[in-house]
Amino acid sequence: MEIIVWSGAALSVIGLCGIVYSIVAVTRAKRANLADEELRARISKILPINLGALFVSMIGLMAVIVGVMLG
Repeated sequence: MEIIVWSGAALSVIGLCGIVYSIVAVTRAKRANLADEELRARISKILPINLGALFVSMIGLMAVIVGVMLG
């Protein structure tokens, strides 16, 4: 069960890195003083990355909980 906990922790860290990347990318887009349509287009490209990172992080945290409960 220890491998489930460590693999879940690794998934959570990967998800956290994706979330941080999304925050940095949106901040850069907002500071670039883009037109409204271009800003929306850039943020809409970042949104799937953010949702995927949240999903990976959630799966990792669930794996950690399952590993702790079973171990």
